Amino acid sequence: MQQVNIDEARAHLPDLIEAALNGVEIVIAKDEQPVVKLVPIPQARLRPKSGSAEGLMTISDDSDEPRPRRRAGSAKGLITISDDFDEPLEDFKEYME
Repeated sequence: MQQVNIDEARAHLPDLIEAALNGVEIVIAKDEQPVVKLVPIPQARLRPKSGSAEGLMTISDDSDEPRPRRRAGSAKGLITISDDFDEPLEDFKEYME
């Protein structure tokens, strides 16, 4: 961490900005008390260009075929959960005491 006073910061602002961009923590002080920290703003992630994945994926021939609609309750009776499913496991019993 590098601490400078306000007058020093005014005189060397471009150098301090460059140092902050290179990872140096810059603190600006007034009357020997830290008041401001100079840090770089994180850059926004760039969005991929259209077509940048060309040739990396294959799409099946039936991809444009209509799919059956999902219906609420269509799996009723196909899934069962045991009555003791949320009971503590025997292996962890000593940790639960």
